[in-house]
Amino acid sequence: MPTDHALPKPTIDDLAHAFEEEEQAVSLRDHGPEDWVALAVFWVIVGLVFLQFFTRYALNNSLAWTEEVAVNALIVLVFMGAAMCTRTTRHIHVDLIYHHVGPAAGRWLSRLVDAIRVGFFAYAVWLMWRYVAVVADERLISVRLSRGWFLYPMLAAFAIMFLRAVQVMVRNWRRGYSVLERPELAFDKGE
Repeated sequence: MPTDHALPKPTIDDLAHAFEEEEQAVSLRDHGPEDWVALAVFWVIVGLVFLQFFTRYALNNSLAWTEEVAVNALIVLVFMGAAMCTRTTRHIHVDLIYHHVGPAAGRWLSRLVDAIRVGFFAYAVWLMWRYVAVVADERLISVRLSRGWFLYPMLAAFAIMFLRAVQVMVRNWRRGYSVLERPELAFDKGE
């Protein structure tokens, strides 16, 4: 059923150029040390998984230790990723209440959230320190490798999360708003 409001049919050129975007300059200054550690751990995991795949399917004699080491490295990667998210304030958060309270109440609530976040990460560092003190000398099951090789980077990730939470809190307090209050302003600037 033809209508007079039909859109013109796109040409091949239109389709080819539809997804072109301006090239953006790459800046390595936007990355923190935790990003590079996470990248290194990621590639270690890739190597271990490839080694497991190759020895299992090509050589028909798998190296059992690669799976256990890869799983523990994945845990380290998760916590380093959490540190990255803390720095960029990309953790999941609910900002619905800020749309329904006044700006002054939203500001104080945001400050309270910042303080609770810092307190939570401080407590998590303390708990992780106690946990590491108890089990860091244990060995992995399939290889004679100390769990400390994985637990100390996790402790470091929690410490980084704590420090980044303090940085985020100070930055929010200085600029006068947080991502919770004005997500459109914070994320448009690439913070």
